[in-house]
Amino acid sequence: MKVTIYLFCIAVLLLGVSRSEPSNKKFPENFQFGVATAAYQVEGGWADDGKGENIWDHYTHQLGHIANNATGDVACDSYHKYMEDVEMLTNLGVNYYRFSLSWSRILPTGYTNQINEAGVTYYKNLISALKENGIEPFVTLYHWDLPQPLQEIGGWPNPLLEDIFAEYARTAFTLFGDDVKNWMTFNEPKQTCLFGYGLGATAPGMPASGIGEYECAYTIVKAHAKAYHIYDEEFRPTQKGRVSIVLDAQWAEPASDSDEDKEAAERVLQFDHGLYAHPIYHPDGNFPQVMIDRIADRSEKEGFPTSRLPELSTEEIEYIRGTFDFLGLNSYTTNMVQWTNDYEIGAPGYYSDLSVSTYQDPSWNNSASGWLKVVPWGMRKILNWIDQTYNHPEIIITENGFSDDGRLDDPTRINYYAEYLTNILEAILEDGVNVTGYTAWSLMDNFEWNFGYLEKFGLYQVDFEDPDRTRTIKSSGEYYKRVIANKCLVDTCEE
Repeated sequence: MKVTIYLFCIAVLLLGVSRSEPSNKKFPENFQFGVATAAYQVEGGWADDGKGENIWDHYTHQLGHIANNATGDVACDSYHKYMEDVEMLTNLGVNYYRFSLSWSRILPTGYTNQINEAGVTYYKNLISALKENGIEPFVTLYHWDLPQPLQEIGGWPNPLLEDIFAEYARTAFTLFGDDVKNWMTFNEPKQTCLFGYGLGATAPGMPASGIGEYECAYTIVKAHAKAYHIYDEEFRPTQKGRVSIVLDAQWAEPASDSDEDKEAAERVLQFDHGLYAHPIYHPDGNFPQVMIDRIADRSEKEGFPTSRLPELSTEEIEYIRGTFDFLGLNSYTTNMVQWTNDYEIGAPGYYSDLSVSTYQDPSWNNSASGWLKVVPWGMRKILNWIDQTYNHPEIIITENGFSDDGRLDDPTRINYYAEYLTNILEAILEDGVNVTGYTAWSLMDNFEWNFGYLEKFGLYQVDFEDPDRTRTIKSSGEYYKRVIANKCLVDTCEE
């Protein structure tokens, strides 16, 4: 294992850093460009027309969780302004639009015994408008907004949610599958599990670090697999679509050339990404061995009778492994990783199980988000790591973007896109990584979770002081429009 990690680290070091100028080579002819949003962040209409309450409705309505006590009650008002959204998408010339369904808008209680026809009509109208304008819908079933009644029975750590989610997925495939050919089951389960049920820092705010995030991950990878098999067996023969999952991964750069730092960086990738990717994408299936071993060892020393990481049975490993048609990747930045001695045995915790030191180089350019530094070369490295670790899957970059204060003239965002897309193009043309699509986050400024409306990622500015939520294209939107039209990052590309 050490030899494998060492050779891989040498390979990625040879990739070097990003060039100072954008690439003048063209993207492949079949490469696709899109943009993304998420239901809670843009739709608003939080209680309109029979929609049920979800965990972000519940969480934001408890004062003190969100910057300036902001909510997504109205957000961008896309529930009422979806045709304007489609006009913006058409103006950009995107090939596809990645959005999520609000589970509570379709199934107000979370269960399939009550379907909200107004919610179904909303999504059918949106999908129809997209198709009429030549834009393919890329639909995420779950982007963090669990129906509140399902949280009241424990949320994702409750194994009952495996079947409840599967029935929701079956309902969505039935209602929309004739027009939707690209499905994603979950968006960034790490964020749901670690921050929602481990650290308790985001909705539903249930801290149980070292236990909750692993129970949550166990349920979600099984729920994903069940939804995939339902589609594969019941819908794929007639609908002929694809189903996968969206995982987030930031590159982990070893702080030095030492074997210890290289192993620590690999450990970060396995904990943060591999916990969800390994059971689905790795030829061996199962959770990453480093996690199985470390958590079992620490659990025993802490006095637990079994590992805090649930064990996947042989049957579950086989059932989950290979349940993908592509790999959806959300990636924004890079962290440096340094080896440390294992944390002392005490209260269980995710970061104690991991036991590394991470930081970001102060010389890296900032964004409006404290966690997001501009490190373009990290994108090329994470793409190569995924390609080599998971046996060369097709990769669609399902989110990548830059935050600022929402200004219309946004050259730093343009530079971010140009530099990251240059590294993606180099990964494709020089390294042979099978990246087939790129999705900018986001179509427009929106509700940015715990940070409310302080951080803006949009290609369009939204005036949140205006009841009409006026949208105006930014300089970066005009730039991305040209990139899409020409499949080129500069004015003239080599043919």
